Amino acid sequence: MQTMTLLDKIKKRDASIGIIGLGYVGLPLVIQFVKAGFKTTGFDIDEDKIKHLNQGKTYIKHIPDKEVKILKTQSFKATTNFSLLKDVDCIIICVPTPLGKHNEPDLSFVLNTTNTVAKYFRKGQLIVLESTTYPGTTDVDMREILEATGLKAGQDFNLAFSPEREDPNNKDYSTSTIPKIVGGYTNNCLKNAIALYSTIVKNTVPVSSTRVAEAAKLLENIYRAVNIAMVNEMKILFDKMDIDIFEVIDAAKTKPFGFQAFYPGPGLGGHCIPIDPFYLTWKAREYDFHTRFIELAGEINTSMPYYVVEKIIGALNAKKKTLPSSKILVLGLAYKKDIDDTRESPSLKIIELLSERGASVDFNDPYIPKTKKMRKYDLRKNSVPLTEKNLKKYDCVVIATDHSCYNFELILKYSALVVDTRNAMKGLKNNGKLVKA
Repeated sequence: MQTMTLLDKIKKRDASIGIIGLGYVGLPLVIQFVKAGFKTTGFDIDEDKIKHLNQGKTYIKHIPDKEVKILKTQSFKATTNFSLLKDVDCIIICVPTPLGKHNEPDLSFVLNTTNTVAKYFRKGQLIVLESTTYPGTTDVDMREILEATGLKAGQDFNLAFSPEREDPNNKDYSTSTIPKIVGGYTNNCLKNAIALYSTIVKNTVPVSSTRVAEAAKLLENIYRAVNIAMVNEMKILFDKMDIDIFEVIDAAKTKPFGFQAFYPGPGLGGHCIPIDPFYLTWKAREYDFHTRFIELAGEINTSMPYYVVEKIIGALNAKKKTLPSSKILVLGLAYKKDIDDTRESPSLKIIELLSERGASVDFNDPYIPKTKKMRKYDLRKNSVPLTEKNLKKYDCVVIATDHSCYNFELILKYSALVVDTRNAMKGLKNNGKLVKA
C-alpha cells in the first residue's frame, strides 16, 4: 500500500497542525484550521492561555468567546508540552520578534523555538515561520538548526515562510480574507505550504523564495512607517503655522489618484510598524549599506511622544500650572482604538516621560483594567474609572487613544484641560480648554 504524501494528507484534511505561539497571530490561525476540519494543537509557554483555550474562553478582546468556544472539540487541544510536536504534520511558528536595547533584532524567540522543533521534529513535516524578520532568517538561521539533526530541507522536510498580516479589530479583513504571501525553500516546500494555507484563506500569493516573502512583509510596514513619519513631521510644522493637519489631509485625499491618506498621532504602536523597519536597517549593515530613509522615519516617529509632552507642558503653562504640580489622566493605553493590545503603545512612553518630569499620572482604558509588566515598562497602575467626578480631579486629560466608547463631548465638558493627539474632538466647540497635539 502506497504511503500517503503530506500534500495528499493536507488536501484530504488528514494532516495534523501544530501552532506555536497563541497570541494575536497564532490564535486566529488555530481557529481557522479547526473550522477547516483539521486536528490542531496549540503550543505556548503561557499556562494561562492554555487554561483559557481548553475552557473555551478568550483572552484577546477582539476575538470573542463564541469564536474560542469552537475550540472545545476533540480535534483541538492546547498544551505546554512541546514533545507533542512529533505527532503533528505541519508546524507553524508565530512567536515574537522584538528589538533589543539598541534597536537590534532579537531573534531569541524564533531561534529557541526552532531548537525546540529540532528536538522533536521528524521526516516529512512542514515547518513554516510567520514571525516578521529580516531576509535570510528562514533559509539560513532556521535551516541550519533544523539540518543539524541530519535531515535536509527540501528533501527530508519542508521549510517555508509566510508573513502574518493580522490587523487586530479590522472590520473589513480577517485571517481568511487577507491574501497570504508564501515562500518556500524549494518548489516542493512551496507547493505543500500553498496547499496548507489554501485550506483556510481565500487567496494565496506564491513568491520565488522565503527571502522574497520576508522582504515583502518588511516593505509593507516600512512603507507605512515612512508615510506616517512624513505626516507626523508635517503635523509639527503645520502646528507652528496654525494650520490643521487633519483638515489638510481631508482636502488632499479628495484627489482620486496619486495620493493615499496617512494620519499623524502620538507615536507608533503595535508589534509591526515601530519594530520591523529596524530589522532591515540592521541587516543592511551586513551589505555595507546605510538605510537613511528608514532611520530618519524611525527618528521622527519615536520622537512624537516627546512632542506630545511638550504640548502638554505648554498647555499647562498657559493655565499658570507647572508639570510637577499637575495631575494628568491619559485616556487610552492600547496602541490603537477599540483593542486591548499595548505592544509598543506610545501611551506608555508618554506616561513614562510625564512621570519622570514630576507629574502625577493615571490612565483610563476600558479594555485594559491594569498594566502588566513588559519588556520596557512596568507601570504598576490600574485603570481609573472615567466619571464626571474623576475628570474634574485632573489638571489635564490627554487623549492618546480614541476608543469608540469614549464620550468626547462629556470629556471636554468636565475636564479643565484636554490635549487631543488623535483629532478625537473634531467638530466640538473649543471653549478654551482644548489643545491639539
